[in-house]
Amino acid sequence: MNVVKATRQFEAWLAKRTPVDQKDLRLKHANMKADVFMFLRATYYRWAQIWPEVCPELARAPHVLAVGDLHVENFGTWRDIEGRLIWGVNDFDEAWPMAYTIDLVRLAVSAHLAVEAGRLPLKREDICGTMLEGYCEAMQEKGCPYVLGEKHEWLRRIAEGELRDPVRFWQKIDALPTLKTECPVSAIDALQHLMPAPGIPFRLTHRTAGLGSLGHSRYVAIADWHGGRIAREAKALVPSSSHWAQTLDSKKNDGPTEILYQTIINRAVRCPDPFVQLRGRWIVRRLGPHCSRIELASLRAPDTELRLLHAMGWETANIHLGSLPARKLVLRHLAKQKPRWLHHAAEAMLDPVRSDWEVWKKKGFV
Repeated sequence: MNVVKATRQFEAWLAKRTPVDQKDLRLKHANMKADVFMFLRATYYRWAQIWPEVCPELARAPHVLAVGDLHVENFGTWRDIEGRLIWGVNDFDEAWPMAYTIDLVRLAVSAHLAVEAGRLPLKREDICGTMLEGYCEAMQEKGCPYVLGEKHEWLRRIAEGELRDPVRFWQKIDALPTLKTECPVSAIDALQHLMPAPGIPFRLTHRTAGLGSLGHSRYVAIADWHGGRIAREAKALVPSSSHWAQTLDSKKNDGPTEILYQTIINRAVRCPDPFVQLRGRWIVRRLGPHCSRIELASLRAPDTELRLLHAMGWETANIHLGSLPARKLVLRHLAKQKPRWLHHAAEAMLDPVRSDWEVWKKKGFV
């Protein structure tokens, strides 16, 4: 099955489970043609399909509750219950029980593609070793969240960079057009639940964002509250694409399965965002200048790129440590791996990603 057929089958599966915005889906298809890094971000379903075929031994490694769609732009910041600025993995739409290796390999592949595209000024040979070092250290030490206060000043400077300026952020949010179609009652209920007080009037908008989830319903409530803007977003979720990939040839494909977003953030070594909650099939979150993912354009800080990769490896372990009984199995498995195993696995997965992108550029639909 090539990537075009896989995409048709996946999107048919998706449409059975949630209303799909066709305009956003066409934009996703166009973005998939534009750039191989964007193609990777948009096609986790394809990764989940080919990963066990390309890396069968690593796919049988000890299982954890994994992120799945992990890449170098799936990191951001939020405020914890104490108001502290926290950095970490920002999106868990594809959370699923899988080999711990899937997150490391996908993260490494995304870093390689970002370097090739000139988005990260790094040497390819430094990527996997630095990332794996951070992961192993965190697994040994049982992890620790990234609190950007008195520690990690270098990371705080990135998180508070010019591209996350509050004035720019709210100008962008205010420019969102008011919703002219009907919004599901369940989404409105979810948004209202996350407001700081009952009865706050708000303006409803549609937001186009992300790549992997582009096409899912996404609503934003914007309000004035005590002299300033506030915003809340509700995004429709479906079960992980890993479920689709694992049941392609099974009648079980039509059966319901659990969304594990809340489970993975509850279990991880993490200072959680109190304004991220799963409400039915909506993931609801606060939007703000420092409550969003960090784009690669914000990461260009001198002499911090390798530290950032190390931190990404560490934070990946923070998530996997949510499956604490698997920790010793993971460490044992890591100790048995050959030198440069992560580099070789990333190279192996880069080939089909690039091949799929070439096919999509020629035959993919918009």
